[in-house]
Amino acid sequence: MKHGRRTLRRAIRLAAVGGLLCGGLMVSNAVAGEPPPPGRQAASAVPPAATAAGLVARLGTSRTAGSWIGADGRPVVAVTDDATAAEVRRAGVRAEVKRHSMADLRSATEALERAPRVPGTAWTVDYASNQVTVYADRTVSAGDWSRVSGVAHRAGDFVRMRRTGGAFTTRIDGAVPIFNGTGRCSVGFNVTDGRDNYLLTAGHCGPVGTPWFRGAAGDARLGTTVARTFPGKDFSLVRYDDRGAFDGGNAVDIGQGRSVPVVGAADPVVGQEVFRSGSTTGLRSGRVTALNATVNYREGTVGGLIATTVCAEPGDSGGPLLAEGLALGVTSGGNGDCVEGGMTFFQPVIPALTALGVRVIDGRTAADRNTAAAPSAPPAGTPSPGGAAPPAEAVAPPGGTVRGPVTPIVEARRLVPGLGIIGVSVLALLAVGRLLADRADRDHLRAHYSRHWG
Repeated sequence: MKHGRRTLRRAIRLAAVGGLLCGGLMVSNAVAGEPPPPGRQAASAVPPAATAAGLVARLGTSRTAGSWIGADGRPVVAVTDDATAAEVRRAGVRAEVKRHSMADLRSATEALERAPRVPGTAWTVDYASNQVTVYADRTVSAGDWSRVSGVAHRAGDFVRMRRTGGAFTTRIDGAVPIFNGTGRCSVGFNVTDGRDNYLLTAGHCGPVGTPWFRGAAGDARLGTTVARTFPGKDFSLVRYDDRGAFDGGNAVDIGQGRSVPVVGAADPVVGQEVFRSGSTTGLRSGRVTALNATVNYREGTVGGLIATTVCAEPGDSGGPLLAEGLALGVTSGGNGDCVEGGMTFFQPVIPALTALGVRVIDGRTAADRNTAAAPSAPPAGTPSPGGAAPPAEAVAPPGGTVRGPVTPIVEARRLVPGLGIIGVSVLALLAVGRLLADRADRDHLRAHYSRHWG
């Protein structure tokens, strides 16, 4: 009998250890991916969305028509023929065959750009539907609508015209308000050139030389606009004149006394969930619907914008767009509001940083006042707006930017089976330990209180 119990305990221990090994392998496989066949790169070495973008760049504009993140969170590449689709699938990415190539779509947008400018219009390229959509707001007259429709018709049968509510306007004001004496805008992100510290905001907020203050009364000088691009693009650089106003950090105010540290910058991906914060409407979320969008504001045309479903209102301009703790853009303009909804466009951060010769400051870097904070590699586990840690691939290298899209390292559902087995195995080991401890206690008690054991 004693030998049988000993054999049973040994079997339980072996089974528990085996479960731990099995569960550990399952978790490792979920995180790292299956070992690649000879000559193929490990799938985990590059984020899936980055792989999709790389395929589009390699295969060219005549064989592809963009990429996006599907409803299931996986990247999709649009292709124009079955042979290219097979090549994409061999790379481990889902492919969808479309009629029109990226070259066709770009040709249509170039035709729209060459036509006489009509304020109140905008156009985006929708990769998933394989079409160009031209929007006209309520300020566009019937005659202008007819003229733009004619250009769209000649550009191709994949160009669609759509009326939209409200008016496309720049969105003055924002996340943390700054004032210039006649209006206000928002702080986007803190940046540095290694010597001086600046804030990045929208270009339409004011020309070079614009003074900025922390209060509407104009009695607390903050900085001066030293560089600006608008129209064409929509970004500007404000140098901190009051060095005491900069504390060496970089965080986005999300309301209720909370903030999210910014750790670098990245290119967005169509379909990606994103967050925006503004002083008018607070923290809002939505998804990227298009890249390289063009908007004809009354002040001028701006191209290369990020189109999103995030709402915004007057008072949110220049404010930050981010995801996973990474800077993606600054608020440019849009239509609608946060009651009825609408479209909001953002100036991408990376082209602005490149043009200005600056980098995003790592918001977790502890810097002394009045000194420029250099970016550093972020440790694991930093919170983001969604409560998740920034992915390892999204760590800001020297220079402060991440070239390529942001994607999670691993889907949680793939971890569940392995973690479940590990959990059961740990419980089994604990149970064996408890049995052994109980057995020792029983032996001790049996010697002193034999009546309790029958």
